[in-house]
Amino acid sequence: MTHALVLAGHGRYQDPWHDNAAIAHRVAQLLADDAIDVTIRGTLPDALDDIEPDLLVVASGRGRPDADFDGTDEDWLPFHARLSALVASGVPVLGLHQATNTFLDAPSWGPLLGGRWIEGTTWHPPLGDVTFRVVASDHPAVAGLSEISVQDEQYLSLDVSPDVEVLVVADHEGTAHPVVWVAPGPGRIVYDALGHDVRSYRSPSRVDLFRREVRWLLSR
Repeated sequence: MTHALVLAGHGRYQDPWHDNAAIAHRVAQLLADDAIDVTIRGTLPDALDDIEPDLLVVASGRGRPDADFDGTDEDWLPFHARLSALVASGVPVLGLHQATNTFLDAPSWGPLLGGRWIEGTTWHPPLGDVTFRVVASDHPAVAGLSEISVQDEQYLSLDVSPDVEVLVVADHEGTAHPVVWVAPGPGRIVYDALGHDVRSYRSPSRVDLFRREVRWLLSR
């Protein structure tokens, strides 16, 4: 059976604006519906130990480093080395929503994911009913989709690598902002900026997008 590991933000990677546990639980339900076995682990230094997943889903953000609670930057070096090793071995990655604003202590994460949230530059309008536009209808992950209508946030002005393949954009005041893309690798890596909270996953088109991303990531 295919096995997915969902990393839910905890400690230094648990921001106060997102319910990582609820999001991880909802994502696990959707994966299970596709007959994928799921393990959910909080982001602790040993979260990647003793596991060889077929898919890694990152649902974590930026919290407050506290050496007394979950260690120093140096204590986290093995975690980030293990993450890089998994990706290098071919494990596909799906980064969700605040994943562009996590693992700030790992310089390799932003280039791997293909983009970053930049404090003071990146922003979002208030959460509400929005429509995202598909711009790469020939890519298998979004083939046949034209738009995603959802109650969510629009992440705008992310720092996006020119090497990514943009799949979905948020249109705001005449500018198309990339919000879903395929990173150049190594291996298959997708970033999906949708999914502020579980309300996002009440949208059939958003759920369809998520499932398509997962199926493409796992396809060979």
